[in-house]
Amino acid sequence: MTGRVVSAAVLLVIGAALALLAVLVHYEFMRIYGDVSGTAFEGLTWGVTAGPSGLALGLVAIVAVIGLVLSTRWWMRPTAVAIPVLMLLGMLAVTPAALGQKLEVQFDSAPQCVIEGTDEPMATADRESQRAFDSISHVGDFSGGGVSGVGGCERRFVLSGDVNLDAMRHYRLALPAAGWEVVEDDGRRLRAQREGLAFEVMLCPGGGVVWAGSDDDLANGIRMGCDQH
Repeated sequence: MTGRVVSAAVLLVIGAALALLAVLVHYEFMRIYGDVSGTAFEGLTWGVTAGPSGLALGLVAIVAVIGLVLSTRWWMRPTAVAIPVLMLLGMLAVTPAALGQKLEVQFDSAPQCVIEGTDEPMATADRESQRAFDSISHVGDFSGGGVSGVGGCERRFVLSGDVNLDAMRHYRLALPAAGWEVVEDDGRRLRAQREGLAFEVMLCPGGGVVWAGSDDDLANGIRMGCDQH
């Protein structure tokens, strides 16, 4: 009986250590690969189903079940059940911090088009697009990637899961206030013009796309759309 008690206690300690390690692994996974537009619960669900968190949960659950079977003391069984539950709660608790860290490191509060070392004429086009973007305030967080060219600069923005903003309403008000004239607005896509430049906004799931560039060619505007970012 003593050996069984010792075995169960050792398994519970191992399960607790694995659970703690799994929480740390989940944090790092979400910090690098997490979807910043999702909620903490959505991040936990995705981490468990698509990331290493699911494997860790399965391993901890197996250890907890074996410990539960071997348990002979009254405190061992609730402890065995509590370990995987506390592990999931820990993952849920660290998910917002991990996504916040990703936003801070990988995203900007405004679109960034100018890149050092860009050759002409693209460098001039980037500066013109940047001036257009800098003329108004923005919502959401912008990724560094996107499409740039002599016609303009396109950047994707995301709205984090805890932010409830009407992005189109923001741009619908901010652009005219900065001297832009809205020439198209169908509720999902907006285009404005000012002094030979054009500005476009298109809504996407979890955020949207903004574009700024030359208004010489009316075909210039958002090209890649939501699915290609």
